[in-house]
Amino acid sequence: MTNDAAPLFNALQWQTLCALADTVIPADDYPSATEAGVDHYLRRIFSTDLKGQLATYRLCLDLLNEEADMLHGASFPNLSAEQREDVLTRLERGRHALTWPLHPAHFLHRLYHLVAEGYYSDPGNGGNREAISWKMIGFEVTA
Repeated sequence: MTNDAAPLFNALQWQTLCALADTVIPADDYPSATEAGVDHYLRRIFSTDLKGQLATYRLCLDLLNEEADMLHGASFPNLSAEQREDVLTRLERGRHALTWPLHPAHFLHRLYHLVAEGYYSDPGNGGNREAISWKMIGFEVTA
């Protein structure tokens, strides 16, 4: 995945954000988070509403990669789905080796929420490409 979000994030941070999104909502019978446009939603939200928090998100994405490398010998985007889940589970439980500016679970829950927002929100907000998640749950716009 190319870094369409420059200068918001460097290439590894953007790949990490997209890998995290696809770990939260992986492809099955329906598209993964990024296949459904969540990356576009995240680019928009970080360019607007969350622009003032970019420094914290950048630092936390870097720390996520460092934790992944310490646990499994590779950056988060280069891990298997199982290894990614292992890293996220450890961080959610407070099992981290590095000093974070906020509790890793709090950071991850913020991102999980943003991913869900992008996947299930109105397609006009930048995610939910072709209203795919609405089709998945049987929601139809009637007006």
